[in-house]
Amino acid sequence: MQTFAAILLHTETFSWSEFRIYPSFFVGWLLFAAAYYGFAGPLRRFFPGSARVPAAKLASFTAGVLLMLGALQGPLHELSDYFLFSAHMVQHLAVMLVMPPLLLYGTPDWMVRPLLRIPGFRTAAAWLTLPLVAFLLNNGIFTAWHFPGPYDLMMRNHDVHVAMHLMIMTSGIIMWWPVMSPLPELPRIAPPLQMLYLFILGVPMMVVAALITFSDAALYEWYVEAPRIFPVSALDDQRLGGVIMWVPGALVLWLAISLVYFRWTRPEMREDEASFRGAEPGGTGVVITPLPFPEMESGPGLWSTVKGKLKKA
Repeated sequence: MQTFAAILLHTETFSWSEFRIYPSFFVGWLLFAAAYYGFAGPLRRFFPGSARVPAAKLASFTAGVLLMLGALQGPLHELSDYFLFSAHMVQHLAVMLVMPPLLLYGTPDWMVRPLLRIPGFRTAAAWLTLPLVAFLLNNGIFTAWHFPGPYDLMMRNHDVHVAMHLMIMTSGIIMWWPVMSPLPELPRIAPPLQMLYLFILGVPMMVVAALITFSDAALYEWYVEAPRIFPVSALDDQRLGGVIMWVPGALVLWLAISLVYFRWTRPEMREDEASFRGAEPGGTGVVITPLPFPEMESGPGLWSTVKGKLKKA
């Protein structure tokens, strides 16, 4: 009876060209995007200390909301909800690891500062964005939902599924806050600690991915019962999902570590370059040191020297 009910919940058809939109998601997505663009545009004058949002920040936020739409609607949504565990892992990585930093980078400080005036908000936010708390919260939520029981409940109950996605996205924002915070009042941690934090952040995810990848049995009954629209078994699909969680997930974090490192060392590199050129670290001039051989400093003397070397060769 349970298997028959699961078959009724699955759809039998799939098309890459069909982009289904679900109102329960789309209305919330439109309101979220409209609020940002309204605050960045005509409503900006109502925010103390507001300024024009740079094009790079607008582009970053736009990329984040479009990624949210592409991950949670359309073909990827259909694949992950009805057919493939591996597609669900792509979806989760997109909304937890890639989307949050795009949204945070695109959000100016003056746009979120009014939230600090809500009673209790600043205290709660300061506590939640502590690196240890953010680490435990995100990895705890991610790990808990990938146990077979909660996962199966989520796939069979739409409201639970929506709640899970909201939890994943919210914890993703909190997870990235110590590295990407736009607010000085809730500051980023120091760059060396950011790199250490990002490195440790991926360890629990890799453990979960390894357990899923090397399992000898299919763990998720929902995908065992799913129609096989591609020539891949439920177990192989599960292993592919574990690898997606493991490798691309780790690559995103290592890319972030690299960006933090170069952002941290850029001022020092500029000072070294200025010193190498003979300029003061804050100056604009360049001091050219004369060559040690007078006849090679300029003009015909230099050309004669070069011709003489060529003839000898």
